[in-house]
Amino acid sequence: MSRAAAVIGVGQTHHRSRRTDVSIPGLVREAALRALEDAGLGFADIDAVVLGKAPDLFEGVAMPDLFLADALGARGKPLLRVHTAGSVGGSTAIAAAQHVRSGAFGRVLALAWEKQSESNATWALTVGQPFSASLVVGAGGYFAPFIRAYIERSKAPEHVGWEVAAKDRRNALLNPYAHLRMPGITPEAVAASSMLWEPLRYLETCPSSDGACAIVLASEEAARAAPGPPAWIRGAAVRSEPIAFAGRDAVDPRAGRDCAADVYAQAGVDDPRRGIDAAEVYVPFSWYEPMWLENLGFAGPGQGWRLTDGGATALDGDTPWNPSGGVLSTNPVGASGMIRFAEAAQQVRGRAGGHQVEGARTALGHAYGAGSQFFAMWIVGSERP
Repeated sequence: MSRAAAVIGVGQTHHRSRRTDVSIPGLVREAALRALEDAGLGFADIDAVVLGKAPDLFEGVAMPDLFLADALGARGKPLLRVHTAGSVGGSTAIAAAQHVRSGAFGRVLALAWEKQSESNATWALTVGQPFSASLVVGAGGYFAPFIRAYIERSKAPEHVGWEVAAKDRRNALLNPYAHLRMPGITPEAVAASSMLWEPLRYLETCPSSDGACAIVLASEEAARAAPGPPAWIRGAAVRSEPIAFAGRDAVDPRAGRDCAADVYAQAGVDDPRRGIDAAEVYVPFSWYEPMWLENLGFAGPGQGWRLTDGGATALDGDTPWNPSGGVLSTNPVGASGMIRFAEAAQQVRGRAGGHQVEGARTALGHAYGAGSQFFAMWIVGSERP
């Protein structure tokens, strides 16, 4: 597994609350065609396809990999479906990269999607099934107690969550694909929005989006033949843990820490704050920025909120987080993790457009899912490792 792999093509849809202009196959094909165009390829050039999708009940399409095979040019080719809850977009990108690093495939198309307007994610999470708990109040209600616990532990002031929400929405204004576009957004406007799940207010939460993201992964030979600059994968890791066990800390999950330590070791990063130029991190609720700053080792225990409050994570800060606007601005659940990975790749390729971090040479992509159980991360760089 020592072979090099790189991102040579990235494509996204325009994300909206309702993409009524396209069917599900049309939605995924929109992202796939953009990624292939970026890579200078066609469907015939792809050796295998890896598809990521959150729970099937989110749209009610069983076996979406088979349903979408023709739309993705996968007929007669190896096709793999990945499902790791909200982290699935990141897990899918890593599975595709491992396809390439194995030496079995030269070019692999990875794609993840969600069309939430076709169903209702909160309802889907509420349906009681054998051997699984119903969330009843949706994802926000599930995570709110962890956020309260973090605030109590760290003694963080309440305005930190408002600052994160306003920062990411300002960044989204620089991203033409972002769903939420809120000119003039301020922390004060966030603070004035309705309380949904104490302490989370309406504007501290992610939207519900229709959208898809695609990435073309390539071997070293194929990457060097690509028309655009590659983003070389310097490290990739996944970790998981049970949703409940004695001593589990859902505020600072062990699986997240272990995943980060693994990917840093692969990439040769000793200090992530100094060694990573830009980070696209899965933050569906504003308080998860300071929480993940600590879990990923950018800050010590109880200190993550101070980085946010001091402006370190702003686009012009010393450790920019979510320059694209992040999950707080765009959230097609199945694709949200892959968007983080894709945006990290665009940063080191110098193709992030208006939200480009100047001089970015190393970037982190991060995704988590379920009850803070599943984690996927990669580090990409502008130079071959």
